Amino acid sequence: MILRKHGIVKSATILTAAAIALTGCGGDAGKTSQKTTEISIMTNFSTPEPPGADNVIVQEIGKRTNTKLNIQWVSSNNYAEKTKVTLASGDIPDLMFVLDPFDPLVMQMAKEGAFWELTPELMKAYPNLSAYPTAVWENSKMQDGKNYGIPAVRPMGGWSFINIRKDWLDKLGMKMPETMDELLETMKAFTYKDPDGNGKQDTFGLAGNQGSFLFEPLFNSTQGKWKLKDGKLAHIYLEPQTRDAILYEKKLYDEKVIPEDFAVLKLSQFEDMAKSNKAGMWVDTVEASWRPTEELRKTNPTADLLPMTYLVSPEGKKMAYQWRGFNGIFLIPKKVSEEKLKTILQLMDYGSSQEGTDLAWYGFKDVHYTEKDGIKLATEQAKKDIVSQSALGKIFSRDEKYLWAYRTGMPADVFERNKKIVDAREPYLVGDIGNGLFSETASKFGAEIDKKVDDLRVKVIMGKEPISAWDDLVQNLSKDQNFQAIIKEVNDSYQKRIAGK
Repeated sequence: MILRKHGIVKSATILTAAAIALTGCGGDAGKTSQKTTEISIMTNFSTPEPPGADNVIVQEIGKRTNTKLNIQWVSSNNYAEKTKVTLASGDIPDLMFVLDPFDPLVMQMAKEGAFWELTPELMKAYPNLSAYPTAVWENSKMQDGKNYGIPAVRPMGGWSFINIRKDWLDKLGMKMPETMDELLETMKAFTYKDPDGNGKQDTFGLAGNQGSFLFEPLFNSTQGKWKLKDGKLAHIYLEPQTRDAILYEKKLYDEKVIPEDFAVLKLSQFEDMAKSNKAGMWVDTVEASWRPTEELRKTNPTADLLPMTYLVSPEGKKMAYQWRGFNGIFLIPKKVSEEKLKTILQLMDYGSSQEGTDLAWYGFKDVHYTEKDGIKLATEQAKKDIVSQSALGKIFSRDEKYLWAYRTGMPADVFERNKKIVDAREPYLVGDIGNGLFSETASKFGAEIDKKVDDLRVKVIMGKEPISAWDDLVQNLSKDQNFQAIIKEVNDSYQKRIAGK
C-alpha cells in the first residue's frame, strides 16, 4: 500500500489514533462540534493552475474532517510579497502558510501575541504532528523558545542543489564535475558545444538566478549568511571568499553560460528553460529533477537530469545543502477561537497521516493513479483534477526521508537512484547554522542592508560596477554600527542556543 515499507506499522498506529480523534472518541482533540467548520487557508502552489473550490480532493478532505476548506492559492512567484501584505493588513486567514517564520514581521507579531502558541502539552493530542522529528520542532522555534506554527515538515536530505544533464555529459564525453573550475568548464561546454545536437548555439550552462547560484555560501563552506569561525559566527558578507564567489558569478555572466536577464527572471522561467532543453543545469530538490526530465523525454527518451551528490568548495570541503526539516510554517491567528484551533489541528493532524497525505498527494486509486511494484503512476484525471504534491501537498505533508526522492509517475529505477543519492549526500550535508537566530537590529535594518548588497552584487556581476565597489561596501559594513550590532546580537542568540537556554 505504501512506498516506504519502514513506516507502515508506525503510520497505521498513528492513523488509528487520528481516526479516533476525528470521530469524537478521544480526549480534547475529539471534543469538536458535529457541524461543518469553515476554515480559511492561504498557501502557495507550484502547479500550472491551483485546485478550485470544487476540487474533488479538497471536497473529500472536507468530508473526512468535517470541514469546509476555503483555500486562497497564491503563486510561488510572489508568495513572499503577498505574505507581508496579508500580515500587515491584519486580515489573516484561519491557517496561513509563511515561508520564513523568522521574517522580522512574523517574529514581531508572534512577540505581540498575534498567533496561537503550540505548546508540547497541546500538541500531545495530535499524534501525527507531535511525531515530527524533534529537530523540526526545535528548528522552527522563535527566539523565545516557543513554537507559533505547524512546521510544513520536509526531509533534512534531498534538498535543493544542482541537477545536471547526465545525457549531455555523456554526449560530450565529460565526467561529473566536482570542483568549481570543473563546474565552469562543464557550463561552458553545455553552452558552446551544441549538447542538444540541433546545430545552434541556443543552450545555457545554468538556469538560475542569483538567489539559486548557491555559490557564495559554498565558497565559504557554509550555508546561509553565517559561518562558524573560532567559536563565533562570522557574516559571509565580510569574508574574502564571498568576493571570490562574486567574481566567479561574474565569470559565468561574462562567459554567457547564464541568461543575460538572470536577475529579473522568475523561478518558474528557469524551470521552463530546463524543461525546454535550453539549460544543462538547474537548481531544485532531488525529486523535482523529474519534472523537466519527464517533459524532455516526450521528445528525447534519453534525457536525464541527474541530482549532484556534492561539490567541492574552494576550501576543499565536499558539501551539499541540508534542509532545516521544514519548508515554512502554518500560523493560526489568535482571533481563532480555542474550539476552532483544535479543529484546525485535527485537520492538519489528519493531513499528516498516511491516509491524509496519500489522498492529498495522489488522490483516489485507479482514478488519479495506478500502482505497480510500489510505484504510483498519475493518470490523466490527476492532471485534470490537479492532484499533486505541488498543490495540496503544499498544505498536507508527513515526515518521510525519501519525500524529496519520489514524485508520482517517476519510473522505479529513477526513484531507486534518487534514494541512493539522498543516502550518498548524508556525509556531506551542511546546514544553516544561522537558522532561527534573532537580532532586533536585523529586524529593523537587515532587509535594507540585504537589498543594498543584492543590488550591488548584480551590478558587479553584470559589469556595471567594478569589484572595487564591493570592496568599498565591505569596508563600510565593517564599520557600520547597525551591521556590527546584527553580528553581536546573532552571536548572543547563538551562545544562548548552544547553552540550551
